[in-house]
Amino acid sequence: MEFEPVIGLEVHCRINTKTKMFCRCSNTIFNAEPNSHTCPICMGFPGMLPLINEEAVKKAIKAALALGCEIPGFSKMDRKSYFYPDLPKGYQISQYDLPLSKKGRVTITLKDGTVKEIGVTRLHIEDDAGKLTHAGDSTLVDFNRSGTPLMEIVSEPDLRSAEEASSYARQLQKIVRYVDCSDADMEKGQMRFDINVSVRPKGQKEFGVKAEVKNLNSFWSLEKCLEYEIKRQIETLENGGKIAQETRGWDDKTGVTVSQRSKEEAADYRYFPEPDVPPLVVTRAMVEELRKEIPELPEAKANRYQAQYGLSAYDAHLLAEDSSLAAYFEEANKVSGQPKKTANWLLSELMGLLNKNSLTIADSKLSAANLGKLVKLVEDGVITGKIAKEIFPELYEQNADPEKFVKEKGLKVMGDTGELEKICQAVIEKNAKTVVDFKAGNERAFGALIGQVMGATKGTANPKTVNEILRKLLS
Repeated sequence: MEFEPVIGLEVHCRINTKTKMFCRCSNTIFNAEPNSHTCPICMGFPGMLPLINEEAVKKAIKAALALGCEIPGFSKMDRKSYFYPDLPKGYQISQYDLPLSKKGRVTITLKDGTVKEIGVTRLHIEDDAGKLTHAGDSTLVDFNRSGTPLMEIVSEPDLRSAEEASSYARQLQKIVRYVDCSDADMEKGQMRFDINVSVRPKGQKEFGVKAEVKNLNSFWSLEKCLEYEIKRQIETLENGGKIAQETRGWDDKTGVTVSQRSKEEAADYRYFPEPDVPPLVVTRAMVEELRKEIPELPEAKANRYQAQYGLSAYDAHLLAEDSSLAAYFEEANKVSGQPKKTANWLLSELMGLLNKNSLTIADSKLSAANLGKLVKLVEDGVITGKIAKEIFPELYEQNADPEKFVKEKGLKVMGDTGELEKICQAVIEKNAKTVVDFKAGNERAFGALIGQVMGATKGTANPKTVNEILRKLLS
């Protein structure tokens, strides 16, 4: 019997506000001293009243709009009760039956070119729990993360493979970064995944019994966990066993999931309206103002790059997936007027240098305008591509103006064809054997002659012109 996986994803992204969800404690907690960003509100002290962070709500609405979600005029906060050492209040302030948004969609493109639309059930807001660190026989609790603002993005059970789930999660990361609602940096704990996965015989409409795996913190973990869990469930059913509805934990080191507890249902959390936070009323005017702030999104940008600039799908998506990289490309292209060549220089030369040093485009010493000038110099025939590559590291380190640099160093392509013809003739006379080999049909010998001329001119000759002159002299 052939089985089909059914996967739903819950993605938690920390909203990049300055302060926490319900208090004025700093939301910048990465590498901070444990328990240094806390107060009576986020620590859940009795009698403390939360006040919702307006900026967090607005950023969540922007993200929801970017996901194509509907924004109801009325939503509310709810208490989600469960008891765990890192949850100081004994409950989480979340949203249950009336969330901030609903009914969205995300388009993904798989490796084989297949395009698929994944439904988004809802994007709602909540505050985060603290963090447990297990040290030998002890467990340490850091409440810096407690109360930080989250948006939870819940997918429909539309995903059918680890590849689809990973593609969907990566697309979400791009979108929330594009609209500047979350940095979604998994190394800093700003993006986490909970997966719900079941398997069913192909052709069966009813879902199988699902297992949940919580708190996956990398795309690698997401993919490997799903691959393992799908295989585990299929083998269990094939061997006559039953799947338990439970929460399981993923172990990166062993590459397996382990049963932790039976899966809670909504009733187990005892949801009820949060009495200390008023309902959220969102006007149409507010929604439309936030909609205006949403930039062109990655998929639309990549499609435009292909149609407008003739870029390959691969290059277009590479440029569009990072808003900073896309902005750099567009600024450089305004100067060069050569989109394909600019993309090549940016993705190969500049990004190659940056990746080698574990840097991003934001760290680049070379301005977009100067990269554009360099591309233009090559395309206008002012310098050769060989010289451009040779001087590139120096241009990068100094953020030098390529036009001034080339002029000062005397690197312009030799414009005197008469002088170039003399050099070509001299090379022919000094390489009689190579000339004989070429005339005998050896094209490599001709390449060697070109190399001799380029060396004699220190790379300042135009290779195309050299080719033409040599062939004329040797004809």
